[in-house]
Order: sequence, then structure tokens, then C-alpha cells
Amino acid sequence: MTDILDIAIGTITMRPYVFAFFTAYLVAAVPHLGWKKTLLFTVAGYLIAFTSEYSSINTGFPYGWYYYVDTTRDRELWVAGVPFFDSLSYVFLTYCSYATALLVLGPVKKAGRDLVLLETGRLRRSFSVLFLASLFQVFLDIVTDPVALQGSRWFLGRIYGYKEVGAHFGIPLSNYLGWLLVSALLVAALQLIDRFGGRGEEKPAGVAAPPLRAFYGPFLYLCVIAFNLTVTLYIGERLMAITGFFIYTLPIAMAGVLLFQKVDRYHKDELAAHLAEFPWSNATSTGSGRPGASN
Repeated sequence: MTDILDIAIGTITMRPYVFAFFTAYLVAAVPHLGWKKTLLFTVAGYLIAFTSEYSSINTGFPYGWYYYVDTTRDRELWVAGVPFFDSLSYVFLTYCSYATALLVLGPVKKAGRDLVLLETGRLRRSFSVLFLASLFQVFLDIVTDPVALQGSRWFLGRIYGYKEVGAHFGIPLSNYLGWLLVSALLVAALQLIDRFGGRGEEKPAGVAAPPLRAFYGPFLYLCVIAFNLTVTLYIGERLMAITGFFIYTLPIAMAGVLLFQKVDRYHKDELAAHLAEFPWSNATSTGSGRPGASN
């Protein structure tokens, strides 16, 4: 019993940044989706991620051949040769990528001091969100995997390696193709849970409309980027860090400019559709009074 308790404590204390991100995911996802859908996706997302990792370390699919170094097996939770925290990370990476895609694609209304995303079920479950969110998640891995491979040089520790040195700072291109596939499966699972994970006109338990709620997920996305680039600089990998900065400069700038330009430039039908599905939305608050680029 003591060993189990020590492993449970070690799982959290050895990876505090992972559980800080996971807590931020709950803070962002629960007001957005509600407790039921958030918990359903947490379980489903973990299982999809674990299955993909277990498959890859045993068959080479979908990420290519890699292996885990089990030096911490007696100090943190491992499941069938895969660290628990690693598969859990996919859950919050998927959600923040999904939320960022929604913010990029959806119309935005200024409601007092708030900015409300006029999302609808159709937007949430669209192929455009699936495609863009999957790419956003792959781009996160392009920044996180190279520095994670250097874990022996920072507090992550050496936890994994590839059987052959890859072309991108030691990461094989097959890894990113695998991430694209698995990310698409994860986002599709989230969209499916959103469709069937709780229906009805009443507001789901946990759903709320705190100020700037639509920005919580994208903010988590930026925090993950900032954390990994900071660690990359900390270990002295300047070229790796500069590459990461260059990768994200254009998409972040484009998203920012697009957001600035589309605030309060929604069609009245988009507002009506949003309120029909989410009558508890803050979009009912008084805004700047200039809806619509067209009527």
C-alpha cells in the first residue's frame, strides 16, 4: 500500500508542470463543455493516446520505432511500458489545439468588456476545426518533442529515445505523420463526444461564461509553447529554439490580425444560431452595437 501511495505522489511531484497544464485544461474545458463531456474526453483521449504509444513501441506504428527508458518505473506510474503522464499530456494538448482552432474560425462578438466566440455545434464539429486543430497539435509536437528528447539535460530526465536518429533534431519525420493521424483521431473523438455526450436545452453541469472564456484554451496553447521554448533556451539549444520561434511567428501573427479584424463583424444569423444553441451565452450582453459585415 505504501508503494502504491509513493508512486501516486511521485507521478505528480516528478511532473508538476504536466499536472499544472492538466489543471489549466480543466479550468478551460469545464466552463466550455461541461463536466460530463470533459471527463468523457479525458478518459477517451487518454485511451487513444495510450493505445497509439503502446502500438508504436511494440510495432513501430504510428510514430515509428521508439522506446521508453524505465528508470522512473519505481517512482511514478507506468502502464504497460508507457509513462502515465505522457499519454495524459495528449488530452490537454488536443483540447487547447481544438479551442484555438475554434477561436480562429469562429465569429467574435464584443459584449461589454467581454469577447464572446459565437460558436455553434456545426462549427464545433466541422471538418475545418478537425483539420486545423490536428495541425495545431502537430505543430506543438514539432516544438515539444525535440526538447523532450534532450530530457537528460533538464528536469524531465531521459525517458525515451528513437532506434534511429531522425532528420529533425533527432526526431524522425514518421513521428510527425503519426501525430497528425492520432491528433485527428483525438479531435474527432472530442467532436463525437460533443455531439452525443449530453443533449438537451438545459445548461450542462459545469458550463459557465466567465469573461474571455474563449481565450482560455488558446492561452494554454501559448503557455505550452512558451514553456518548451524556455526550456530549449535553458539547455542552450539556440538553433532549436530559433526554429521554434520562426515556426510560430507567422501563425500567431495571422491569428492575432484575424481576431482583431473580425471582432463585431459577425452576421446577425450567426448570432441567432449561437444563441439558439447556447442561450446562456454572454453574447446576450450589450456590445458595441455594430453587428454584421452583411445582413
